[in-house]
Amino acid sequence: MPGLLIIAHAPLASSLKAVASHVYPDCSERLIALDVEPGATTEQVEAAARAALASLKQPDALILADVFGATPCNAALKLADGVHVRAVAGVNVPMLWRALCYADEPLDVLVGRALAGATQGVMQVAAPRRQNQQVPSCPHDQVQSRDQQ
Repeated sequence: MPGLLIIAHAPLASSLKAVASHVYPDCSERLIALDVEPGATTEQVEAAARAALASLKQPDALILADVFGATPCNAALKLADGVHVRAVAGVNVPMLWRALCYADEPLDVLVGRALAGATQGVMQVAAPRRQNQQVPSCPHDQVQSRDQQ
């Protein structure tokens, strides 16, 4: 059962942990949030993340970082060995929930589940049109067709 570590710009990591606790109230044993404060160096974040991973007391861990190329992700990349510690950037709520739902899976499977949750959870949504309104056929007809009901 891999541990989970969220490393993100403050207050995103702790906010994501709060959202996770809403759906998975017992997740605090396997999930740690590390908020990165403005001005923190990669070395400082790496040291804090290393301590957080040690406190998880799990042989394997998945690190979820917020933005690729930013300090939280750069620190995560220094800890990821590709075998026992893996890192994924672009953390979002669907990714986190999917990772917690399948947290008992092996690390390689868990990474795939987290990525699937992230990508499947991002979609364009649109509000339905109000009844009896037509979609204008071209831009200059917009005013005229809004008045017709």
